[in-house]
Amino acid sequence: MSVARITHIGGPTALIEVEGWRLLTDPTFDPPGRRYRFGWGTSSTKVAGPAVDVDRLGPIDAVLLSHDHHADNLDDAGRALLPSAGVVVTTVAGARRLGGGARGLAPWASTRLERAGRPSIEITATPCRHGPRGSHAIVGAAIGFALTWPGQRDGALWVSGDTVLYPGVREVVARLPVGTALLHLGGVRFPITGPVRYSLTAEAAVRLCAELRPRTVIPVHYEGWSHFQQPRAVIERAFAQAPEPVRAAIHWLPVGARTEVPV
Repeated sequence: MSVARITHIGGPTALIEVEGWRLLTDPTFDPPGRRYRFGWGTSSTKVAGPAVDVDRLGPIDAVLLSHDHHADNLDDAGRALLPSAGVVVTTVAGARRLGGGARGLAPWASTRLERAGRPSIEITATPCRHGPRGSHAIVGAAIGFALTWPGQRDGALWVSGDTVLYPGVREVVARLPVGTALLHLGGVRFPITGPVRYSLTAEAAVRLCAELRPRTVIPVHYEGWSHFQQPRAVIERAFAQAPEPVRAAIHWLPVGARTEVPV
């Protein structure tokens, strides 16, 4: 059995330490208080700063970036640290925009992290749809990440990325055993687009987990920004009413605390 040490830094940002590797998801390290525009009349205010300062982060072997074009996934301070990261893995379009040798992956394409003295980690991009059907041309591409390495107990460590529940995400259920799932929740919604959601709601996450059956579900992307419409209390209620295997799987990480998770 392998153990990952995961630190939820805030929003979608998490540090995953496993087998000597240090992987960072969606770097956001700006201080709170600023309002960011996402385009097409949408915007959000960052209401909480990172639980770990970027200066105390330490060396990063790889950044896993769901997408580069929204500040709640990559803000200015997060963007500034990318050149110091060993590898940046993101969407194909995002890699073109970022340059600097960033690795762009289409859904279900893979890349590998390799270094002498460490087990290699396979990174497979998983599908995301960051909004309603037909929104891709406006919202842009996003991906999730399935991480596999020797010695995992129940399957991949999966980071969902920013997505709603749609058939592309259900391909993960069909194609990958997942032992640990970091889900981007928050039920993102904007006043200008009414009830339309841009990330998983708690109810959709329960339905997904009933199909996926991960041993451990770790919520991220539910706090720290004004456009996250479902805080922890809403997620807790939904999972408390879920069938037992799903109810028992949820695991809250204290924000800022390094937590060991069997994987």
